Amino acid sequence: MPASPSTARAMNDRLALRLLQQQGPLTATQLKQHTGLSRPTVADLVDRLAASGLIEVVGEAGAQRRGPNAKLYGIVAGRAHLAALDVRTEGVSVLVSDLVGRVLGEASVPIGGDTGTGHAVEQAVALVERVAKEAGADRLHTVGIGAPGLIDPATGDLRDSGGLPAWHRRLVAALQERLPAARVTVENETNLAALAEQRDGAARDRDTFVLLWLGIGTGAAVVLDGHLRRGASGGTGEIGFLPVPWTRGLPSATDCEGGFHSLASSAAIAELAVRHGVSAPAGTEEPLGAGLVRAAVEAVAAGGAGAGAGDAGAGPGGGARTGGAGVGSAGAGSAGGAEGGSGDAEGGAGAFLDALADRVALGVASVVAVLDPGCVVLGGEVGRAGGEELAGRVEERIRRMAPLPTEVRAGVLGGAAVLRGALLTAREAAQEELFSPLDR
Repeated sequence: MPASPSTARAMNDRLALRLLQQQGPLTATQLKQHTGLSRPTVADLVDRLAASGLIEVVGEAGAQRRGPNAKLYGIVAGRAHLAALDVRTEGVSVLVSDLVGRVLGEASVPIGGDTGTGHAVEQAVALVERVAKEAGADRLHTVGIGAPGLIDPATGDLRDSGGLPAWHRRLVAALQERLPAARVTVENETNLAALAEQRDGAARDRDTFVLLWLGIGTGAAVVLDGHLRRGASGGTGEIGFLPVPWTRGLPSATDCEGGFHSLASSAAIAELAVRHGVSAPAGTEEPLGAGLVRAAVEAVAAGGAGAGAGDAGAGPGGGARTGGAGVGSAGAGSAGGAEGGSGDAEGGAGAFLDALADRVALGVASVVAVLDPGCVVLGGEVGRAGGEELAGRVEERIRRMAPLPTEVRAGVLGGAAVLRGALLTAREAAQEELFSPLDR
């Protein structure tokens, strides 16, 4: 049954708006080419969208040809303002943008672990209000929040998770109370990082992949056939709780110590670096684990091919393969064991990266065996700092450990991926509402 005229108009309008969202300003001729619609139909939809305040003339094209220049149409950027938040255990970062995602203001504030819940919430909310005011946003249409922890798939609420500050859960309600006209949504931080890497980063050509977050903590996000998978309880990707060998015991329902977290968190990486004599330059602004990994990568690069990937597969000890002890009997959070390596900068750095690759490969191999994603992106600050040097070492180990072909890539957005993902989801939510068919 053919669509009614009103339905056809709505479908054409949404198609045109989606093109303008994805590609930026276009002429009427370009809209005709991309949509396959007739010239009169395109002219009608341009008039409708302009009359509705959704698009406007933003410039001209064709300055090099004869005749009048063609008008460029774009989404009305000031139709709505958006906010994105990256909520961490140690603070919060905020940015405010217009409807097309152009950043108008950005700021961060540290929140110490000894800060009371009420004061922490007030600091975060006040930061959002201040950045919005400085950006010239009188009203926020949508606020997207990225936070650690589980998101209830039924309600969209941040669930009470052990080890996370109480102010995280209170923040969502406080923002909704102070910004009653805004739509406030929250999503797991690693899921947002995966969406950002797929849109603007290392996974742009992948519909199926897993992002392994390596930062202060660990996490994973699963994208299958173009869709983010959250699981029955919203806990897909809680890889920090994955039981692994070479730690002191097993993780519990409320504590991931003893799990993969104990091998690949920033604290575990710092202890591993000490064993290999790797240190980060003074004054670095990166998280400690990322700074150490970057220093090792730079030392290996300076040392040439001789300091490259070692003999993979000696267990999480990697490197010099001293007696096959792997991570050995090191305890949870200090899993480092019998990593060998020479005392010089090149050998220590190379052996350190080998040992870290052994650890990361345990998590990647588990994901590969269950999901067969074909591609794993090492995200977060550590993944970006390790770059191709770390990703290549991990991929080499996966080739030996798993029968399924898997490409391991370094994330390109680092810690900024969470804020970028929160902005993307806020923008899509706002445009979904604003671009809904109007009763014209």
